[in-house]
Amino acid sequence: MAALGHEIEVASLDAANAPHVRDFPLRVHALGPGRNTYGFSPNYVRWLQREAPRFDAVIVHGLWQYHSFGAWRALRAMKVPYYVYTHGMLDPYFKHTYPLKHLKKWAYWPWAEYRVLRDAAAVIFTTEEERLLARQSFWLYRANERVVPFGTNAPPPHAQALREVFLSAYPQLRGKRIVLFLGRIHEKKGCDLLIHAFADHAQRDPDAHLVIAGPDATGWQRPLQALARSCSIEDRMTWPGMLQDDMKWGAFYASDVFVLPSHQENFGVAVAEALACGLPVLLSDKVGVWREVENDQAGLVSSDTISGTQRNLLNWHSLDAAAKANMREQARRTFDARFGIASMVDALTALLQPPTPPATRALEQQSPQNTPGALPRKAPAQREPSVN
Repeated sequence: MAALGHEIEVASLDAANAPHVRDFPLRVHALGPGRNTYGFSPNYVRWLQREAPRFDAVIVHGLWQYHSFGAWRALRAMKVPYYVYTHGMLDPYFKHTYPLKHLKKWAYWPWAEYRVLRDAAAVIFTTEEERLLARQSFWLYRANERVVPFGTNAPPPHAQALREVFLSAYPQLRGKRIVLFLGRIHEKKGCDLLIHAFADHAQRDPDAHLVIAGPDATGWQRPLQALARSCSIEDRMTWPGMLQDDMKWGAFYASDVFVLPSHQENFGVAVAEALACGLPVLLSDKVGVWREVENDQAGLVSSDTISGTQRNLLNWHSLDAAAKANMREQARRTFDARFGIASMVDALTALLQPPTPPATRALEQQSPQNTPGALPRKAPAQREPSVN
């Protein structure tokens, strides 16, 4: 957005000396550190009330901490509109998985987050699935809902060179049909389902190899490795840890298919990155983009169960070479049409851009500057602070 002339600043409840604050590429106003996990900062509301008139819009990222409620306190009576990205934080998965935390949120909801959403100019969801699920967590719910698909950057060029970077680091994978999982190793991601399903898939395809790449977020990798041993597929698996930059893109380009059997995923950036590399995706129907993937035939979708994950792998294995090639081509088309960063910027800008009043449009149409051959006026830069 900055490259298009928008001026963007970030207000954060982090400490000013935090490394991620120092290294951030945009201007950051570090107003913390906030107190305890809630992040209360006494300077935050005053700062927003003083500075918000400089901006055309405010974007609030996420819920359940002081930055969202503080934004409501500061902006509800001002003319500057604010917009809220929920980032999956209203998914009913959390209600069922963490019922005690949900009760705590209920005590907080009516006087805080409910008002934050109710009074927002729009509540932004990254997928249609996320929007529909958000209605199921709290019966007291009111929001002006909008869907703005999330976006990410396209991979660097030179796919073959990037593929070689990865295979040079893991030469045992040459000649294998790689089934790739890339993300946090966490129970929510369904890695155990994938191991069980791959054990079945490995019997059909002697050249298949499972790569589970990502940081071990909760110490779950060791139990998963034990599960792989019990399934007799330990030597058919590789655990490279977190992959970044060329290694990450090389893993996508070296793989046969990408699998994400998550129990909850409001979007899934790794899914978009896989599609950008022309890699078909096998998803559970709990991954937010499953409808788009299924409608475009850029991958296969099933339930977040062992049998569902097995079904995805079996259906992929059953496709002939031509059908797989068509799906690879469609994967890239889906990324370009739905999940590229340019598409996201266009959609978000259209939402934030206030409509031109009819009287103003009429005057502009009569303006000499809008007659044929006249030079157009340069539109003023939009300014949006992002509240984290």
